[in-house]
Amino acid sequence: MAEITLDGISISYPATNGGEPYTAIRDVRMNVPAGRFVSVVGPTGCGKSTLLNAVAGLIEPSTGQVLIDGQPLRGRNARAGYLFQQDGLLPWKTVLDNVALGLQLRGVPTEERHERARDWIKRVGLTGFERSYPHQLSGGMRRRTSVAQTWIVDPDILLMDEPFGALDVQTRQIMENELLQLWTGSGKTVLFVTHDLDEAIALSDEVVVLAAGPGSHPVGRYEVTLDRPRDLLNIRTQPAFTEIYASIWADLRSEVMTSYERANPQAHLDD
Repeated sequence: MAEITLDGISISYPATNGGEPYTAIRDVRMNVPAGRFVSVVGPTGCGKSTLLNAVAGLIEPSTGQVLIDGQPLRGRNARAGYLFQQDGLLPWKTVLDNVALGLQLRGVPTEERHERARDWIKRVGLTGFERSYPHQLSGGMRRRTSVAQTWIVDPDILLMDEPFGALDVQTRQIMENELLQLWTGSGKTVLFVTHDLDEAIALSDEVVVLAAGPGSHPVGRYEVTLDRPRDLLNIRTQPAFTEIYASIWADLRSEVMTSYERANPQAHLDD
């Protein structure tokens, strides 16, 4: 189990064409307790992925620091697995070898890594597709392969950047359910980025709303008090879900409108 702390981090990018440097996020202070599932939502361009990349150690903060269990992060976060928006499957490798890739990079012998990969392939419902290549899989099957590829190395932290955004609604809900089943009881800390407030509420213990960029920062944190385990195929019809949604949307809508008006200064959304 691992705790994530963002201690006043800001991330700025160099100026282009003689302009001012762009500050994606500014003075972000946030804690994700060990074993919690926390989702981050906000308008387009608010720095959600930038924040995730900082926790992954792919971007070094301009100011402030990322702490893992109280220790400053230096370089890549070796305790984290990262599930990107686009899968990282290698087209020339089979499902079996893609799932086993992380173990191969760690020097695990072939027989052992294939045995462990077959177990994870079974867990994500892809038994029978071990010898298939990525181009032979549906979008949902590719996502299942990516989930297995990420989990097989047993990271303490799972970072997920819109992992189901490209899937159709039905497949997405099935994948969300399967994700929760894998996570429940694992003790893993999850930081999940999504544009979909429904998804954030359905999955999470807590939802964090980021302000419109530039210079984004958290403007609201909401506990999700829905009971676990959750059936995500039916949870959205519960009155408690609707109440939580309405509470969060009040803040999120304001930030979405601010972001839109900054990008389109002549627009008036309330007209």
